[in-house]
Amino acid sequence: MTDITAAGAFPLGNRTVKRMGYGAMQLAGPGVFGPPKDRDAALAVLREAVASGVDHIDTSDFYGPHITNGLIREALHPYPDDLVIVTKVGAVRGDDASWIPASTPTDLTRAVHDNLRNLGVDVLDVVNFRFIGPGHGPSEGSIEEPFTALAELQRQGLIRHLGISNATPAQVTQARGIAKVVCVQNHYNLVHRADDILIDELADLGIAYVPFFPLGGFTPLQSSTLSNVAGELGATPMQAALAWLLRRASNVLLIPGTSSLDHLHENLRAADLKLSDEALAKLDVIGEKAVQ
Repeated sequence: MTDITAAGAFPLGNRTVKRMGYGAMQLAGPGVFGPPKDRDAALAVLREAVASGVDHIDTSDFYGPHITNGLIREALHPYPDDLVIVTKVGAVRGDDASWIPASTPTDLTRAVHDNLRNLGVDVLDVVNFRFIGPGHGPSEGSIEEPFTALAELQRQGLIRHLGISNATPAQVTQARGIAKVVCVQNHYNLVHRADDILIDELADLGIAYVPFFPLGGFTPLQSSTLSNVAGELGATPMQAALAWLLRRASNVLLIPGTSSLDHLHENLRAADLKLSDEALAKLDVIGEKAVQ
């Protein structure tokens, strides 16, 4: 069995979690909508992730909707004492599978209670506010009202810790002025490196950075350099990409997702993949070329 402790650990709220975690988004149906094509396989993946040492699972009640949280509860409840489940609020799903912003205080209160009920818990470990602007990526805009509403739910004892997702540096600063932020979850990988400065700033503050789409998301990473480096390491390109993220900064927590046991094991093996300085330099160039 792969020893994921080789990747180290980092604080997430009042807990310290292993840096190799698991993202549950892909357990829902196509387009993150509807039930999985193989429910038993989805449950097996969740159980195997925890059996392999994963103690940080990322989810949301708008995955499905309500599907992944239900699967997590069925597979893992009662939860291990060391398991941290991080969820997101700020959107709902339309009947056509669309993603609809839902960030009023009423929306967020409903979402928190939905997550509590569907996960089968009395308090949520970490709740990220997912900012949804006019485009797919981060966009400027005040998050004062929604983040203040979540801070109030935290004061009521329904949430232990708060984070923010799909956020600009200015929004992270604004959120930190309202309540303690324990993690930032943004799009970041070997090629998509807009948050380079933010990651380093968060590391100095002791705040976890959790990249979503660490392997490219719906468009998997493709690079001849990545493939060549992986070949030299005796690894797959995706393992090399995950290993690069682990080397990027000590506050990076990974949540690669999959609905396959084989792919889960492949991802977890990246935890003990050692990148030489030479291999790291070659991979760094991929991101530098992408931003030119």
